[in-house]
Amino acid sequence: MNSRATYVLVFLIFLLSKNLGFAQDGSSLFTTFCATCHVEDPQSRAPTLSTLKQLQPENVLSALEKGSMIKVGAERSRKERIALAEFITGKAYNPSHQDPIGPNAFCTKTHLATSSKNDSISWNSWGASNENTRFQNATDLTLNLENIQKLKLKWSFGFPGASSASTQPVVNGGRVYIGSWEGDVFSLDMATGCIHWRIEAQAGVRAGMLIDEPSSTVFFADLAANVYAVDAKSGRMLWKSKVEIHPLARISGGPKLHDGLLYVPVSSREESMAGDPKYPCCRFRGSIVALDQKTGRQSWKTYLIDQPAQPKGINTLGVATYGPSGVAVWNSPAIDTKRNVLYIGTGNSYTSPNASLSDSIVALDLKSGKLIWSQQFTANDMWNGSCPTTALNHSNCANLDAPDFDFSAPPMIVKTLAGDRIIASQKSGIIYSLDPNQKGQLVWQNKVGVGGTSGGIMFGAAADDRAIYAALSDAMRVGNKLDPNSGGGLIALDNSTGQELWRKPHPPCGERKLCSQAQTAAVSVSSSGLIFSGSIDGFLRAYSTRTGEIVWSYDTAIPFNTVNSVKAKGGSISDGGVAIVDTMLFTNSGYSHHSGINPGNVFLAFEIERSTLP
Repeated sequence: MNSRATYVLVFLIFLLSKNLGFAQDGSSLFTTFCATCHVEDPQSRAPTLSTLKQLQPENVLSALEKGSMIKVGAERSRKERIALAEFITGKAYNPSHQDPIGPNAFCTKTHLATSSKNDSISWNSWGASNENTRFQNATDLTLNLENIQKLKLKWSFGFPGASSASTQPVVNGGRVYIGSWEGDVFSLDMATGCIHWRIEAQAGVRAGMLIDEPSSTVFFADLAANVYAVDAKSGRMLWKSKVEIHPLARISGGPKLHDGLLYVPVSSREESMAGDPKYPCCRFRGSIVALDQKTGRQSWKTYLIDQPAQPKGINTLGVATYGPSGVAVWNSPAIDTKRNVLYIGTGNSYTSPNASLSDSIVALDLKSGKLIWSQQFTANDMWNGSCPTTALNHSNCANLDAPDFDFSAPPMIVKTLAGDRIIASQKSGIIYSLDPNQKGQLVWQNKVGVGGTSGGIMFGAAADDRAIYAALSDAMRVGNKLDPNSGGGLIALDNSTGQELWRKPHPPCGERKLCSQAQTAAVSVSSSGLIFSGSIDGFLRAYSTRTGEIVWSYDTAIPFNTVNSVKAKGGSISDGGVAIVDTMLFTNSGYSHHSGINPGNVFLAFEIERSTLP
């Protein structure tokens, strides 16, 4: 069967089965995300459910995707938005539009005949290794300081319907695996961008995927706390597992795999929901879950708060409150195979009493999940969406002075001249070096940035055998807007001593519209002497590891003609960083969430011009 026939068959199966096993529960989605405002209360300014039922599903969908409810809709996949529209109106949605991705976007023999790639090099997870260093060991045929100016855009790919593109791309066996906030998951040809397969998750996909080459399996997770295993070649579903029942639980950090167990961090959006004074805050507690690689069955689960949240009373509006809560795990774990330990960075508490493992680096036993040691770096950080000065009501805030200093960046295991070290970067703007042989004892720390709710160091540093490389957010706000003249910069620290080696400021915004100097995206580094860092201003830049000099840049905040014929544009670059594979570079562009000011929906592939290669 050829690729086009396969596409048609898959699409027909999707149409026939869309209301079966993967069907969304519109009632639960409404209760979780909408009911606190759309209540049968004459005092409420929001329309009631009985009023909304007079609308058509298309009206509700338009409000979620383009209108007044776009902030709610942006957090949900298209499948979830349709389920909400159908539940709210009580009517079936009848799409009149065609899928914007047509059969021509799928791989054929012609596509594959033009492929020229090194299948042996990969970037197989969020951190490119279990140590999370985001380091690519260069080959003879690679990007380097001598040829970086010849790096050109090779192809671009549009995510249909999306307003954010931020998932960490992973590359293996000549294919790129990428997910979207709309819930689409793609296997693309590395050289041409044609689609090998496409599947739809139950919710949006933000976390980076993981490729296990021996079993040819792709593991990924979604924003409804589901974990999936699919065959890397065909996209056939192997298993799906729900790892947390809290309705606001999500998975934002990429999973890790070792010795038959898949380690999954669990985070939550309850922190933001607490900004609504009518929300009964808060009951989520973060966790790490270990699943059997072959079956998806749970091997162990370790909560970062020992006991479920207990009733505490009522807030100023008479709404029930709970605690302790929070301690989400936003980032990908690091795996220490030498000591059989898993390291995680944790988030803040949401409510009082403060949890002892919040804003901490935590070490767990790989086989059992048992706590081995922990180091807390910010005490009493009880923060949620009702705490900022810009919040309309502080009823759910336990500590108005809480700094919101999560470890949103993952820990790294780094080899230094003084021995192995755990490097942890915090939103406070502080980078820590811990000794894994001494229960995480502090070796050095260096405050490299101002820090704040938007970072400090946001989504991750990188490391080679000499230095730690961290991009700074340090975004300052004027009211609800980012100050375009604040923040940003890239720094290098000696990995043994923490001494600053160099610091490169972010180029000024000048007259550029929709600009911020903040650099929130994860950093990537190559042994060929290059560091890559994306910015909220939409630029992707390459820096020299020795001097910090900017040696190449590309403005991604523009429209693109895509290989899959989907209308696409770039914008702010945040969350996941680039994947470096031989002479190619892969990145997303367009981010409309945390500090993202310029939405977009494009995935970009760059390559050294073929005529310049030996």
